[in-house]
Amino acid sequence: MSLWKEFTKGFVKENPLFRLVLGLCPTLAVTTAAMNGVAMGLATTFVLVGSNLVISSIRKVIPRKVRIPVFIVVIASFVTMIDLGMAGFFHPIHKVLGLFVPLIVVNCIILGRAEAFASRNSVLKSFVDGLGMGLGFTISLVALGAIRELLGVGTIFGFQILPSSYEVAIIMLLPPGAFIALGLMLGVMNKLTKQEES
Repeated sequence: MSLWKEFTKGFVKENPLFRLVLGLCPTLAVTTAAMNGVAMGLATTFVLVGSNLVISSIRKVIPRKVRIPVFIVVIASFVTMIDLGMAGFFHPIHKVLGLFVPLIVVNCIILGRAEAFASRNSVLKSFVDGLGMGLGFTISLVALGAIRELLGVGTIFGFQILPSSYEVAIIMLLPPGAFIALGLMLGVMNKLTKQEES
């Protein structure tokens, strides 16, 4: 597969959220606003790219029996970096995301890409895969966050979109709203990809 295909597969064909249905915990919890989606998506992308690079670099020296603990140590190191970095330089958004930044370490996307891709491919391919998957995840979180923010508050990225007479749907900011919005978006994505395949 060409590098371009490796990069773009995370946007639609193997999108972590809408096609592989991975990373649902942070998705449902933090997407009450589009900006939260940007922050969580970029943090996940940083960890994904960094861990893919390191794991791909050392894949030939890691004994097969201890590969998973090694992967988790590598991933946890990058999560610690992004957690402390966000706490120091982007404290307001770090406070909003709260526990979900450290929980990136158990995000299925990260460990899944480490085991299924980075441990079997070259450094360059693993970098491209991590970047594409991370950006695909980020775009998904921003789209979901924008829909929930628009219907729940009437804004996107804090800018007023709907008229002030719009009666906000508070449910969209609550967990049921997250499930409703995600379910509808999964349905639309499945419909579109099935039309492409047929």
